[in-house]
Parts: sequence; structure tokens; C-alpha cells
Amino acid sequence: MEFMTQERTTMESLLPGLDERLVAMPLAEREGTEGAAIEVFREAGGPALLVPKDHRGLGATALQSLHVQRAIGSRSPSLAVATTMHHFSTATLVELWNRQKGLEWMLLQGIAEQRLLLASGFAEGIHGRGVLRPTMHARRENGRVLVSGLKKPCSLARSMDILTASVVIDQNKSGEGGELAVALISARLPGIEVSRFWGTSVLAGAQSDAVALTDVAVEEDLVVSLGDADAPELDDLQTAGFLWFELLISASYLGAASALVERLLHSSGGDAAGRVAAAAELEAAMTALEGVARAFGERDHTDEHLLTRALLCRYATQDAINRAVAAAVEQLGGMAFICGEEVSCFAAASRALARTSAPFPGAEG
Repeated sequence: MEFMTQERTTMESLLPGLDERLVAMPLAEREGTEGAAIEVFREAGGPALLVPKDHRGLGATALQSLHVQRAIGSRSPSLAVATTMHHFSTATLVELWNRQKGLEWMLLQGIAEQRLLLASGFAEGIHGRGVLRPTMHARRENGRVLVSGLKKPCSLARSMDILTASVVIDQNKSGEGGELAVALISARLPGIEVSRFWGTSVLAGAQSDAVALTDVAVEEDLVVSLGDADAPELDDLQTAGFLWFELLISASYLGAASALVERLLHSSGGDAAGRVAAAAELEAAMTALEGVARAFGERDHTDEHLLTRALLCRYATQDAINRAVAAAVEQLGGMAFICGEEVSCFAAASRALARTSAPFPGAEG
């Protein structure tokens, strides 16, 4: 079996034609700020990947999703990172539905049928801050929840249909004694402003800009309480969300590194031992991630031991990426780096996993 065959076969079975369309796009279209990769993903039905089949979605397992993200990352790291945040938000909705059987099913069905994209207003990209640590505050007024705050960076900022955000709803005038909640906010509501924030060409296609909210009125039915904002322990909902995030973000960056190793395998650069060593680094990391994904998919419940395994695999993946990318770039030679932007683009993008926030303070290693 050729390198990346399993991943691309899985993606083709779930999202037919997506790989072909991404391959046909120039690098600028895949990775630039005005690129079309996100809309191609939408057109291919990508938003429905994690939506259960009962809600008109594709019902992909954790293992299948892992394969899809690696395959996408090997074509467009920006798209892989952006869609990881969509999938993280979708998976959180699925877990909420499984927990309380509320109105989440309507939104899940809408995501699948209308191909809605969800941006994540959680603590993405902030070193030392948990993914669910609130970036926004809210207050109740006239039967609605008024949400204010700033999220930067926020992937899919310019393509989002819905912003999912962790908020603290103030319980008293001092702002203390708050309630932690997840708000589901339509991107078309008044009071939302998107502005430029991302200042580098690396991963620019993820649309990671700034989203500011000023007293955005959200219906109570679209605000899901998670209990006391000061609660010290992770619950099953948060743990499941973290697991999805760690698995998919690791696979996304592994995909970017895989593109370079695949290029090396198809070239005459380096020697056979060097090419095999680079590929072995990534395949070993992927195998470890697949083990966690299988255990996650077979679980009767989610526990922190599985999350610990996922974190260990994520850090092992970071190290494997660093070694494999360094070897691939060296063996491809200076002319490959100089004469085309793809090698430098994918090399820089693949290293970003080490700068992606861990799910909760203290998890950075």
C-alpha cells in the first residue's frame, strides 16, 4: 500500500471529489487569505462529517475523521486547521445532544442539510488557557442572553454561519458567581464585527481573524449551561471535546508533514534509508493516534485516562513531525525549497502544532 492511501481512500468514500478538487487548486487558492478551499470543503459536504446519520449527517467515526483530517492536511494545512475547529464545535453539540436530548438536534440537522460552518469561540491559540475557558461574558436581559467579548484568532471568521462560544453568564453586579455556558450564536446577528488579525502567510487560509461581540442577543434556548464557572473538574462533555480536538488537530498537522515526506518518497532525493526513516516517524505517530481514536469510538464513557493518552500522542506527534520535516527538507535539497513555495509553506505550517494551545492549563508539558 502506498503512503497515505488509507487516508485518501477514507476521504473519497465520505467526501467524494474533495481530494481531486484540492489537488487541482493552485497553492494560493488553498492557503491564501482569499482562497476558495473552505467553500470547496462546504460544497463537498464536509460540514456534515461528524453529524450522526440520525440527523442527516455522515456519521464518521473518530478513526475515519482522523484519516480525513490527515488527508486534508496533506493538501491544505489551512483547511485542515479551520475544519478541525468546525468539527470540534460539531462534536460538542453531539455530546450535548447525547447528554440532554434538547434542541441541539435541530442545529445538527441544519449543519448537515444546509452545510453550515461552525467557528469556535473557545480559547484556541492562547498558550496556557484551556480550550473551554471562557473568552466572553454575558448577562441575562429581557429573556435573552447578551454576549460580549473578543475572540482572536478565530478560525473560519469570514465563512462561519454560527459561532459556538464558551461564556460566563454573570450572576450578580460584581460579575462573580458566574455560570459557565456554551452559546450558539448566528453570525448574522447584530453586534458581531470581524476584523483582520492574522499577520502571517502561514495558515492564512484558515481565516483566523478577530471576532468582536457587543451585546449580541442570543435566545435562551441556544445557550446551554455547563454549571458553575469555577468548577475545578472536567466533566464528560469537556473531556470528549478535548479528545476530539487533540486527535483532529494532531492529524491535521501530521498531514502537512506527510505532504513533504510524500514528496520525498516520489523524488530521487536522499537515500532509501533516509526516506524510510522519515516516513516511519509519521506512520508511528499516526498509529498511536489511531489507537486512541479506536478506544474513543468504542467507549461506554469518556474518562481523563483516555485524554491523557491523547495528549501523550499529541506531543509524540509534535516530535515526530519535527524530525520528519527536518529530514525531508534536507533530503529534498535546497533547490526544492528555493524553486517552489509548497515546500516552505508546508514545512512552516507543520511546525505550528507545537504552538497550538493545550486543552487546559498545565497540559503544555
